[in-house]
Amino acid sequence: MEDTIGQLNSVIDDLLKTDLKSINWSYKPAPDKWSKKEIIGHLIDSAQINLQRFVRCTYEENFKLVYEQVAWVEAQRYQEAHIYELLDLWRLLNLQIICVLKSYPANRLQAKCDNSKTTVSLHTVEWLAQDYVQHLKHHLKQVY
Repeated sequence: MEDTIGQLNSVIDDLLKTDLKSINWSYKPAPDKWSKKEIIGHLIDSAQINLQRFVRCTYEENFKLVYEQVAWVEAQRYQEAHIYELLDLWRLLNLQIICVLKSYPANRLQAKCDNSKTTVSLHTVEWLAQDYVQHLKHHLKQVY
């Protein structure tokens, strides 16, 4: 888990060291594609869901927790939000995830939850944390 936490810290630092003013946050490459601002919004939604998964897995197992990614981005109106407020929220949510993961009970790292919309797909907390960081890296490559 230490490696995953270190990677998450690096992802946060890397984004915040970027020349954020040079990014065209509102540009949408196509009407059905997300802007960079909406990508950050999606990552906020992902952080919220995963934080809940990590917390619930400390005392619960085999529950299902999913979300409708496109609908959430639209409903939260990220395109109209101020980018620095979104970045602050994203950073704070990820710092809270780090806080939770740093003191995660060792006997709960193999606890599982279902993150699939259709068929049951149980994954351990360790897997979910690693996947979360990879998901962040994937989407941040679309931003800068």
